[in-house]
Amino acid sequence: MQLKIMPKKKRLPAGRVPLILFLCQMISALEVPLDPKLLEDLVQPPTITQQSPKDYIVDPRENIVIQCEAKGKPPPSFSWTRNGTHFDIDKDPLVTMRPGSGTLVINIMSEGKAETYEGIYQCTARNERGAAISNNIVIRPSRSPLWTKEKLEPITLQNGQPLVLPCRPPVGLPPAIIFWMDNSFQRLPQSERVSQGLNGDLYFSNVLPEDTREDYICYARFNHTQTIQQKQPISLKVISVDELNDTIAANLSDTEFYGAKSSRERPPTFLTPEGNASHKEELRGNVLSLECIAEGLPTPIIYWIKEDGILPTNRTFYRNFKKTLQIIQVSESDSGNYQCIAKNALGAIHHTISVTVKAAPYWIMAPRNLVLSPGEDGTLICRAYGNPKPRISWLTNGVPIEIAPDDPSRRIDGDTIIFSNVQERSSAVYQCNASNEYGYLLANAFVNVLAEPPRILTSENTLYQVIANRPAFLDCAFFGSPLPTIEWFKGAKGSALHEDIYVLHENGTLEIPVAQKDSTGTYTCVARNKLGIAKNEVHLEVKDPTRILKQPEYAIVQRGSTVSFECKVKHDHTLIATVTWLKDNGALPNDERFTVDKDHLVVTDVRDDDGGTYTCAANTTLDDVSASAELSVVAPTPTPAPIYDVPNPPFDLELTNQLDKSVQLSWTPGDDNNSPITKFVIEYEDAMHEAGLWHHQAEVSGTQTTAQLKLSPYVNYSFRVMAENSIGRSLPSEGSEQYLTKAAEPDKNPTAVEGLGSEPDNLVITWKPLNGFESNGPGLQYRVSWRQRDGDDEWTSVVVANVSKYIVSGTPTFVPYLIKVQALNDVGFAPEPAVVMGHSGEDLPMVAPGNVHVNVLNSTLAEVQWDSVPLKSIRGHLQGYRIYYWKAQSPSQRNRRHVEKKILTFQGSKTHGMLPGLEPFSHYSLNVRVVNGKGEGPASPDRAFSTPEGVPSAPSSLKIVNPTLDSLTLEWDPPSHPNGVLTEYTLKYQPINSTHELGPLIDLKIPANKTRWTLKNLNFSTRYKFYFYAQTSAGSGSQITEEAITTMDEAGILPPDVGAGKAMASRQVDIATQGWFIGLMCAVALLILILLIVCFIRRNKGGKYPVKEKEDAHADPEIQPMKEDDGTFGEYSDAEDHKPLKKGSRTPSDRTVKKEDSDDSLVDYGEGVNGQFNEDGSFIGQYSGKKEKEPVEGNESSEAPSPVNAMNSFV
Repeated sequence: MQLKIMPKKKRLPAGRVPLILFLCQMISALEVPLDPKLLEDLVQPPTITQQSPKDYIVDPRENIVIQCEAKGKPPPSFSWTRNGTHFDIDKDPLVTMRPGSGTLVINIMSEGKAETYEGIYQCTARNERGAAISNNIVIRPSRSPLWTKEKLEPITLQNGQPLVLPCRPPVGLPPAIIFWMDNSFQRLPQSERVSQGLNGDLYFSNVLPEDTREDYICYARFNHTQTIQQKQPISLKVISVDELNDTIAANLSDTEFYGAKSSRERPPTFLTPEGNASHKEELRGNVLSLECIAEGLPTPIIYWIKEDGILPTNRTFYRNFKKTLQIIQVSESDSGNYQCIAKNALGAIHHTISVTVKAAPYWIMAPRNLVLSPGEDGTLICRAYGNPKPRISWLTNGVPIEIAPDDPSRRIDGDTIIFSNVQERSSAVYQCNASNEYGYLLANAFVNVLAEPPRILTSENTLYQVIANRPAFLDCAFFGSPLPTIEWFKGAKGSALHEDIYVLHENGTLEIPVAQKDSTGTYTCVARNKLGIAKNEVHLEVKDPTRILKQPEYAIVQRGSTVSFECKVKHDHTLIATVTWLKDNGALPNDERFTVDKDHLVVTDVRDDDGGTYTCAANTTLDDVSASAELSVVAPTPTPAPIYDVPNPPFDLELTNQLDKSVQLSWTPGDDNNSPITKFVIEYEDAMHEAGLWHHQAEVSGTQTTAQLKLSPYVNYSFRVMAENSIGRSLPSEGSEQYLTKAAEPDKNPTAVEGLGSEPDNLVITWKPLNGFESNGPGLQYRVSWRQRDGDDEWTSVVVANVSKYIVSGTPTFVPYLIKVQALNDVGFAPEPAVVMGHSGEDLPMVAPGNVHVNVLNSTLAEVQWDSVPLKSIRGHLQGYRIYYWKAQSPSQRNRRHVEKKILTFQGSKTHGMLPGLEPFSHYSLNVRVVNGKGEGPASPDRAFSTPEGVPSAPSSLKIVNPTLDSLTLEWDPPSHPNGVLTEYTLKYQPINSTHELGPLIDLKIPANKTRWTLKNLNFSTRYKFYFYAQTSAGSGSQITEEAITTMDEAGILPPDVGAGKAMASRQVDIATQGWFIGLMCAVALLILILLIVCFIRRNKGGKYPVKEKEDAHADPEIQPMKEDDGTFGEYSDAEDHKPLKKGSRTPSDRTVKKEDSDDSLVDYGEGVNGQFNEDGSFIGQYSGKKEKEPVEGNESSEAPSPVNAMNSFV
């Protein structure tokens, strides 16, 4: 059986070969790889690897080196034949063989001649497995002979006549190269009229006077010896007809004169070739050269055609001004008739060249080495063609097969040797010779019978790196005899290759036509034959392609300005990218005006010569990309002011690195509109679950154009990007392509799992369901499991649809349960969920708290204590204890049906609590109940208690009535909350003089049963401030304050019983009768009038008239009001309920003053209808005034000032 790897390849769909890629093909031969390690161990017949050419022309001035190199195991020995007989190199001292080689070196430089060693040489390389022979190498020394001496007569020719200057160079080896030059070694000019033929002659279609010269010299250059031979110069003189006749007249008879017709125009005639037809023979593969040179006047033009065919387009060339037609790589199809046509204005002529293409032998199928296992079959085929057809002959180990030792395993059938059931002794080297009259072919092919286990020649752990979407080739060079089968695995052995199509080449190479990122991994090549197995791992890395995300853009800039080209390159992060900028496909100018940073090329002070094409070229070790832009430079023009706006939307969104739970998004930023982009906002849409609804995904810096996004399974993603600068946010980009992630089992369980009963006999299990993203796949459900915490029961589970609640019925009341809720979908289960504790439904508590007792701490505070109830009786979560308490009804209230009860709840397991805010001197009842999640338990027995007396509240009202010259009457209402039994009232009062200073304080005790009191012996026309409060056995209550003024009679004289005030009144009368006092009063009145006018003006403008400041400034520090809490006197201040004079306060018209309204100001006095001035300026009338609300802002009055107010401001 014969095995041979052919160069074709085999496609393997992964569906048909699920686990391995398999190569097993019976082929006709096995190549032996030229692997040094393999050749070290493998026995192999000789193979000729290098030899000299068949026709070997040597330089006679140098040593002759005839090459013959061969390989084999064991290394072969070499021998030579010369002219068919053995060449004993040991007998010739000038001939040596290089060590380890068959190459001959003939030393003719020291002595000897090259001609001595002319002949036909053949090399034989031999080892124990056979013998290989070289071609017949014909050795000939090169020759460069001299021209034979000859005498050349000058040539005189009439103008317009044709001419051929012969060259006829000597015959050299190899043939010389011919060219014409003058004495100055300048090539003679050639044209359609004058040209050199293929034979070296110089042809003139017609001569002109300018052709006259004496140094037409033909040169022959022999390249092999690097010599040039020169012909004797030829002299040419071109003359007119008259000059020619004069010359003839001097030397010849009249009959030899030229007529004028000789220089006339004439039709073409061929100078070469002669006649109307000729024949040309050429060998296949050579260059066919056909030549036609014509004479005529005017100069003819040459045309070429092929009869019954067309000239081959790609192989046809015209030389020598179309006088020579050349066809390269000529083949049998080029045989035929070719016509050259010479034409001028007077006619045309043609010549037919019949071309025959012969062929030296050439291979159709050369024999190839056979490596066979013992017992296998094989063939050697030697198939050649030529014209005429070559003869095939076989040799074995350099001996004609007819006389070689017989081998029963071989049989000759023409050009084929058939081997069957070969054995190790069948190993040999066979030579095939194909020859005809034009040459021969000789090929060596060995038959090597081996038994070798498989060997993989590719290096272990070779790393291959390719760009995504390009083909990847993973090598597995192998050898073995018999031919091994090749299998490929990806990853661990047995893993499937389920991709689209793999191509397995028969040399073992695995081709991935379009490598993707998921093609990355470790691949194992396994070679097997009946003698063993070999394997090798290689690694493939698929890299992202290098791309230019933002290409440089066409720019038109003004001369002297700055231009920037941007080139943002994205490449695989594991590769190093190099970015190079070019100008017009060359390097950038070496000019400091050109600067290159990471993404930009900046050209400052642009000049006109900076215009051109600028190219950004990015390359890595695996790929390269480029992009170009034009720069046009124009004259400067006025530049408009920049427009600042939000950025343009990003564009060119692309998804790469598409994995199950992540993807890389890249984009190209839009124009920033003169405000740098600070960040990009990425949003996503789930077309499967929430089509049209965009959610925030991520934010990245404004310098980034890529983002690695984390994804959830089973979501049909589409992304869009918005750019943001200091102006605002751009419109969204167009949505990216959709990317549906694969479904997966849920990676999380529901949260907020709780177990609470809604009824005493159930357990309601609730949870927060997963949303669409968290489901990770279709068919979302929940497995709800529960069991009693304190029992030994197994878990009870039920699978429910995508809901958020499950009710377990028939449970005991308030029993702790262990609960867990696990998510699942069509792919699988989420991780094991956490266990939470819940309770079945609660019921009302069964027992009331006991041993309730009350400890009254003071008149408003009591402490309640009780015993806790047993936990089992609570039948639920203990939320605390609740105290109901209420005030006992008075006899007048006992007919009421509803008793107002107050509630205080104490959280947790507390067994005591405080009852604040009790009313003093009151009777209360209370009870205590335990509370759980269901409600309250039964109440404890009512417990009664009483509060002691407390200080009373302030009297409900205080008013001053019946003011006289020396008395004031006070009326009041008792405190609304006496908080005990009133024992007495305390009245304190003190006068206030005209400067708002306080006088001495007088203290007066009043029986508790009084509600009216008259103060006598007061000073007339004097303001008094009163402090009034009630008392119980617990102490003094809050005070109420008020102010009032005693009156004057109409004469301004006090009654005689006033006492000390009598002298003051008489002094006033005496002064009033004085003239100066009257004048003073008039002045005061005038001044008051002016002030009133000013006040009205200022009031209309929002003026303010502060009084309190003046009152505070004149307060008497020795007279201080009484403090409310202890009945003592403290600092006289304007605090609430202590303000003696407060702007904006009013006394009600009914003379009743409440506690909170008692802070009146002198400003408001006299605003009643009875307020007026007496003639002497004294204030008379009833103390009255309407109480008004204080202004919200400032210390100003909200009403217009009256004359009384203005007067009081100056008291």
